[in-house]
Amino acid sequence: MPYMYILECADRSFYVGSTRDLGLRVDQHNFGEGAEYTFHRRPVRLVYFEEYERMDDAFLREKQVQGWGRAKRIALITGDVSALSALSKKSRFAGRHADGEHESSGT
Repeated sequence: MPYMYILECADRSFYVGSTRDLGLRVDQHNFGEGAEYTFHRRPVRLVYFEEYERMDDAFLREKQVQGWGRAKRIALITGDVSALSALSKKSRFAGRHADGEHESSGT
């Protein structure tokens, strides 16, 4: 079964990935056989995952969550629906001021 997953690294950063075998992939990250990012931030621990029917859906979700900021990822991990919704609305309304300056989404 395909999964999108989030690992918390030893330095408290997050790593987002997708895989067909969640247990094996987490072990690979911890044994230094995963991504280069996690190699230097071991040990890692699984803090969140979603299950999908198709691998391409898990991969698309991985890419979506990779584009999020830390606060939004924490809201997803903790199941804080109100914070997740507020952070989503905040990024949706980011744009340009009338003077042409870019408004940060804050995510």
